[in-house]
Amino acid sequence: MSSAPGDSSEQRSAEQVILDLVGDVEGVTLERYPLLLEDGSRMELDGFSSDPLVLCEAWAHIGAPMSAQKHKVMTDALKLVVARSSLGPSTRCKAILAFCDEDAAGHFNGSTTWMAQALRQLDIDVSVVEVPPEVRESIIAAQKRQYR
Repeated sequence: MSSAPGDSSEQRSAEQVILDLVGDVEGVTLERYPLLLEDGSRMELDGFSSDPLVLCEAWAHIGAPMSAQKHKVMTDALKLVVARSSLGPSTRCKAILAFCDEDAAGHFNGSTTWMAQALRQLDIDVSVVEVPPEVRESIIAAQKRQYR
């Protein structure tokens, strides 16, 4: 049975691999985490560690992002900012946007784009980890199927 064109199960599975690899680098275990905000609204972080405090959003994509995808990543960055802020002004934590491909991260990592500048100003780290070849291939296959 083949997957529906818009199915993103491969990317969700790959995001967990990315989180595990970032966790290895940071020396933490990153797990999905529901966060209740002061106003009663909720959000779920892709990755969270309480000791040390690390917040992480992962994006499983291969290749340079298109315009809407850049906005998705910046939405994830804003999610990190809100989550960090909700923990209190004196709380120290590391906020990470995690990628599995240098081309996907390039627009956000060290480039001269306003988005890269914003991430630096917001103290959000961009991390790129190397996923196993079979995970990379599954992401590529999903992207080909999803492309319209």
